[in-house]
Amino acid sequence: MMKKTYYDGSVSNTRRFINVILTVALFLLCLVWLYPVLLILLNSFKAELSISTNTVFELPNAESFVGLQNYVYGITQMNFLSSFGYSFVITLTSVALILLCCSMCGWYITRVQTQVSRLMYLLCVFSMIVPFQMVMFTLSKTADTLRLNTPFNICIIYLGFGAGLAVFMFTGFMKSVPIAIEEAAMIDGCNPLQIFFKVVFPILKPTMISTAILETMWVWNDYLLPTLVLDIKKYRTIPMAIQYFRGSYGRVEMGPMMACIMITVLPIILLYLASQKYIIDGVIAGAVKG
Repeated sequence: MMKKTYYDGSVSNTRRFINVILTVALFLLCLVWLYPVLLILLNSFKAELSISTNTVFELPNAESFVGLQNYVYGITQMNFLSSFGYSFVITLTSVALILLCCSMCGWYITRVQTQVSRLMYLLCVFSMIVPFQMVMFTLSKTADTLRLNTPFNICIIYLGFGAGLAVFMFTGFMKSVPIAIEEAAMIDGCNPLQIFFKVVFPILKPTMISTAILETMWVWNDYLLPTLVLDIKKYRTIPMAIQYFRGSYGRVEMGPMMACIMITVLPIILLYLASQKYIIDGVIAGAVKG
């Protein structure tokens, strides 16, 4: 008994030591990831001259600190609020369409075991590995032909590119949901649409939020697709507007640019912090069978 107690105690101390080492290592890794964001935040309060010199890595002082001047300039002079509105509309409509259509598709693929459903699943998974550069020129022509070149209907294009990951996640989660729940609802007189929206849809909540976070980060920060599809003179999303802080002869207004970058990053950070519990629940739920 004494040997067993000594052995258990030594193992416990070893695990505790390993946990401390991992905690310190992960903390240092977090600092490495946060350092660029902190650097942008500090320089967004500096004057232009201070950012372009060797003081870019220093804290703002009495000479370099300009307060909210960069934020005011970026919002007023560069029409940033209009770009923010376009990005918000595109992200909201695209993510909502992806969640609705792909959740129904994943439910259909899981419950209807046919060759057609398996082919649909394989095509959705295959779409994730196709490089965007292979289709961007034909996509631009197709979007102009079908009038999908406005912020209000570009969500259809985002649905096509975002369906691969979303269908993959919803299908994996639905395999862990017992079909007996849906059979009980069918016995109670529910039709397929009622079964999905009243029974399946609430169960998909953790995966819905996880997928929404991933798709929101992609659509909100996307630069290439809106640049190819939208009319740059009429519509500019946030990533497109930030590029216009470049002046003549290659001059870049670093202060207002960094201020607008911080405004751009803030909504995603708040969304992630508010939904991180559901993201963890979604990952755990999708990994458990039964």
